[in-house]
Amino acid sequence: MKKIGLVGGISWVSTLDYYKFINEGVNTRLGGLNAAECMIYSLNFGDIQAKSWVHSFDLLLNACKHLKNSGADSIVLCANTAHLFADELQNTLKLPIIHLGTETARAIQKAGFKKAGLIGTKFTMEMEFYKNKLEEYGLEVLVPENQETRDYIQQTVKDELGVGLINPETKASYISIVEDLVNSGAECIILGCTEIPLLISQDDISVPVFDTTKIHCEAIVEYIVS
Repeated sequence: MKKIGLVGGISWVSTLDYYKFINEGVNTRLGGLNAAECMIYSLNFGDIQAKSWVHSFDLLLNACKHLKNSGADSIVLCANTAHLFADELQNTLKLPIIHLGTETARAIQKAGFKKAGLIGTKFTMEMEFYKNKLEEYGLEVLVPENQETRDYIQQTVKDELGVGLINPETKASYISIVEDLVNSGAECIILGCTEIPLLISQDDISVPVFDTTKIHCEAIVEYIVS
């Protein structure tokens, strides 16, 4: 098996899912007592929040270097927003990064959809790094039009989901936001933040949902056992 290095802690709540899904996936493929050989560098999310995502390249690079020096064959960034630096990190480290945006785009393309609604942090929704990856695969990407809505998602991801707080009122608001995207023409919905699947799932949404955490983990498992 190949060894992977996971940059986690962004947030630790969703890193738990990565560890669980990857090990379950490897065991399903190989059986017995087999599980993933992996290392986790768990960042202090408070440090990233203090600097803001756009100024956090050095924190991510330091984590990746530790993982590379520990023998990782590839790097996994356990957050959608962290992929803001994915290409730069890969070029600097000379080590492959299993890109969450690429894997999500491939999954949607394989399913035959052309227009996807995206919810995530405001960085993921507003900046080009993530949408560009999806558009490379011929996808049209819709995000909530209202700035207030995008700010609300950002605030609740950070202050509620990032610390494991599940609020029924927030869930109802997210479902309403998603349905607005569907009414605007979205054929499917991307849960483009690793914390959002803690709150809503396919059972809550009227069109197909793409959970980026699970998609990413499936690609990681495939890499490990290939």
